[in-house]
Amino acid sequence: MKLLVLNGPSLNLLGVREPEIYGSETYVDLENFITAEAESLGLEVEVYQSNHEGALIDEIHWARTNHDAIIINPAAFTHTSIAIMDALKAVNLPAVEVHLSDITKREAFRQHSYVRLACVHTIVGEGFDGYRQAMVWLREHLASAQK
Repeated sequence: MKLLVLNGPSLNLLGVREPEIYGSETYVDLENFITAEAESLGLEVEVYQSNHEGALIDEIHWARTNHDAIIINPAAFTHTSIAIMDALKAVNLPAVEVHLSDITKREAFRQHSYVRLACVHTIVGEGFDGYRQAMVWLREHLASAQK
């Protein structure tokens, strides 16, 4: 099973960006965590981060023929990007939306997610572990779909 993990704008600044919300671990720490967890779960994973909406959309399109599912932390694009939502719908791969913080308990504008409309599951407020939970969820989801 091959998963694409996409991370949106400013996640490259983890450890520096609002550590009271996002913690002190860095983006490299996140990549290492995702890779190690995927390996322990017997999954193949590719991790990609961009601050550019079009680059994330290009990766989603590419995933259509190269991956079984997508995990996406769209960051600020969560609340603004109909284009990312449309790309996820177009490729028709199961996608799980992940957020490090609990966006349901933050500012009102952060509580609306366009991306969620194209996802089969959402995980919020679990920090790095949310990515592991998404991998486990997708592994079970894809296994049950093959039966």
